[in-house]
Amino acid sequence: MSLIPEIEAFLGCRTPDAWVQAALADQETLLIDHKNCEFKAASTALSLMAKYNTHLDLINMMSRLAREELVHHEQVLRLMKRRKIALRPLSAGRYASGLRRVVRTHEPVKLVDTLVVGAFIEARSCERFAALVPHLDEELGKFYHGLLNSEARHYQGYLKLAHQYGDAADIERVVEKVRAVEAELISSPDEEFRFHSGVPA
Repeated sequence: MSLIPEIEAFLGCRTPDAWVQAALADQETLLIDHKNCEFKAASTALSLMAKYNTHLDLINMMSRLAREELVHHEQVLRLMKRRKIALRPLSAGRYASGLRRVVRTHEPVKLVDTLVVGAFIEARSCERFAALVPHLDEELGKFYHGLLNSEARHYQGYLKLAHQYGDAADIERVVEKVRAVEAELISSPDEEFRFHSGVPA
C-alpha cells in the first residue's frame, strides 16, 4: 500500500517481531482489544466535537470518523461472533495514556497536541495491521488489509487538522516529542498484551 512508507517514516520505530508473534498466539485478546480501540476512537472523535464545537472543519471530520470507527467496531464484533469469541472485560493498556501525558494543558496548543497524538495512534494502527496481514488467515487478513486505508486516511486527517489549528514549527516540535514517547512505548517491555502494547515482557 502506497502510504505505508510515509507512515513508517512518521513513526519512530517499527512493530517488534515479538509483538507480532504474541498477537498471532493470542488472537482472541487481539480482537477484543481491537474492538475496544475502535470504540475508543469513536468516543474520542465525539468528545472532540463536543469540546471544540465552534471548529467547523474539525466537527465535520470527527463526525465522519466517529461513524467509520463504529462501523469497524461492529465489523470486529461480527468477526468475533463467527469465531465464537466471547466478550470479556479487558483493561486499557498503557499506550494511549502514555501518549496523553505529553499533551500540553492550555489552549490552543492542547487541541494541536491532541490531534498530533491522534495521528500517531492511527499511524501505529495502520502499521500494525500491515505487520499482521501476511501472517493471518484469509478472512482476518482480508479484513485487516481493508482497514489499512482508513487508518492511513485518519492519520492524514488528524495531521491536517493539527496544521490548520496550529503553527507549523510548533507542530514539528510536538511531532518529535510524541514520536520519541510513542517509540519508547512500542519498543520497551510491556507486562500485558494489547493491540498497541510494547514488547511482551
